[in-house]
Amino acid sequence: MHYSSWPRQSFSFALFFFAYYGYVGVFSPYASLYFADKGMTAAEIGVLMSLMQVMRIFGPNLWGWVADRHQQRVGVLRITAIAAVAAFAGMFFGQSFTQLLIVMAAVNLFTSAQGPLSEALMLSEMRGDLTHYGRLRLWGSVGFIMTVAVAGPLLDRYGIRVMPWIALALLALVLASTIRMQETTHGDLHQDMPSVLALLRKREVIAFFSSTFLMIAAHAALYVFYSLYLAQIGYNNTVIGLMWSLGVVVEIGFFFFQAPIFRRFGIRKLMIASLLIAVVRFLLIGFGAQSLLLLLLAQVLHAATFGVHHSASVATLQRWFSGPLQARGQALYTSISYGLGGTLGGLVLGGLWDTFGPQTVYLMAAMFALAGAGAATLSYRWQAHHREEKHEVDRQ
Repeated sequence: MHYSSWPRQSFSFALFFFAYYGYVGVFSPYASLYFADKGMTAAEIGVLMSLMQVMRIFGPNLWGWVADRHQQRVGVLRITAIAAVAAFAGMFFGQSFTQLLIVMAAVNLFTSAQGPLSEALMLSEMRGDLTHYGRLRLWGSVGFIMTVAVAGPLLDRYGIRVMPWIALALLALVLASTIRMQETTHGDLHQDMPSVLALLRKREVIAFFSSTFLMIAAHAALYVFYSLYLAQIGYNNTVIGLMWSLGVVVEIGFFFFQAPIFRRFGIRKLMIASLLIAVVRFLLIGFGAQSLLLLLLAQVLHAATFGVHHSASVATLQRWFSGPLQARGQALYTSISYGLGGTLGGLVLGGLWDTFGPQTVYLMAAMFALAGAGAATLSYRWQAHHREEKHEVDRQ
């Protein structure tokens, strides 16, 4: 592997991922505890946290469309970074549920677009060669684990009110990283672009997005309820932070060795394996979390349920959305999976939590993942069938 083969903006991408997922690492696990400290009810916390997913339905598609239409992905990324810092400042002044609702809607409208935009920019510069994708993307995992690990003890010592200050500092670092970035030029701007709507009507694309929708709906059991669940069992903030960190450590390991793993096993096998492993993971959490050993084992499986699944999804997307459609492809993935899937998953699982308790939440999450494995199997089968038909036409 030669240094010259790395994307020329590798440092900027690595810094962005470190800061952006570092922000997620402090806000996602601890925001629910912060809102509880502010006096919000469980139902109000559920609504506030769900806005992280709800705004992913609209934000990525809006900003992705603007970025692709004007081919100004870096410019749009900077605008959203500036706006996110300004909007997050409202977190210090919001006291009532309505005020915090407005702040969360504004912050997440801008932050929701930054992940897919940055990945689209990096994938465009890589021009279809994903060899170094994992080793750049792992810096997001490093940022996440560092902030989760450091924030836990800090919050135990100084109180949950410190959380917004850490989050704001990381959003400022996100802004600093975007100032370093430069636009990637495309040689195919004037070629005919396939219609996004036409792509979305393909049965293999529908099945693919259905599987990612179900997988992220299942992960709402983690993103929304995991910290509250562990706190309810009796674990403290430091242990909760370490649990999140363990999952990300093994995720970093996967990203580092991603290229040879994908060459060995292929996208289809790894995607379906990640969904089936998710079934096991959610059952372990739901029915074994009182055992620290089983909880540790479940967190180790995060390498598969997030790391493998995310990379397999990005690689699969390249078959349909590349070049001028890069930002919209990443936006659709984020909106359908994390936006719709995360939102509806959170609502369904939230209802189950209140009515039947935490174990039912994780049982349903396992069922979502199992259904996702079925949808993914259909998608890859139809993709293979489509390729066979195309070869048959080419031979005639």
